[in-house]
Amino acid sequence: MYLTQIGAPLAATLFGLIGREAASVASLGHQVSRIERDSPAPEQDIEEWERRVEVGIVTDPVIPETERTALVQARRGQGQFRDNVRSIERACRITKVERLEHLIASHVQPWRDSSNEQRLDGENGLLLTPTVDHLFDKGFISFEDSGQLIVSPVADPKSLKRMGVDPEGRVNVGVFSEGQRRYLDFHRENVLRMARGVGECAADGGRSR
Repeated sequence: MYLTQIGAPLAATLFGLIGREAASVASLGHQVSRIERDSPAPEQDIEEWERRVEVGIVTDPVIPETERTALVQARRGQGQFRDNVRSIERACRITKVERLEHLIASHVQPWRDSSNEQRLDGENGLLLTPTVDHLFDKGFISFEDSGQLIVSPVADPKSLKRMGVDPEGRVNVGVFSEGQRRYLDFHRENVLRMARGVGECAADGGRSR
């Protein structure tokens, strides 16, 4: 098995089991965190990965207790992180919903891929309605720095329309701050799902994977 290539889901699981020791490797260009974007790791693998990161935070005596609480809450889009995002964002960028009870503070650069400082940074977040949060978090949509909506080529158009996103429209959600643009660059490069190749897409009739 020496130097044998393994799939991204198994790699994500192994990194979760290894824990903090793997962080130094993952930080080298975030290569391990770049899951195959058209076939992402199973939800349970990512959940286990994040849970182990969370345990590491909770048990780290160096981190003050109040900060530990804030970091754990930030994983779920709550607490200090949500307040920080609310100081910048007022409504869902897609649906324009403003009622806070219908909005989720969603990380642009995923919580698991962020430093503790980035996990609480309001510019690393957007207020999104649940369906839009799902699409953004899973890489079916993203945004250009200009605010132009990006729709993944593997997203199902019918599902997008039912979720309030027009895959054929030229949607611009407005400008982003300099800090938000840095995080969006990470999202586009590491989260947005991309097709494996034109040939493969044509071979299966353009169906989403």
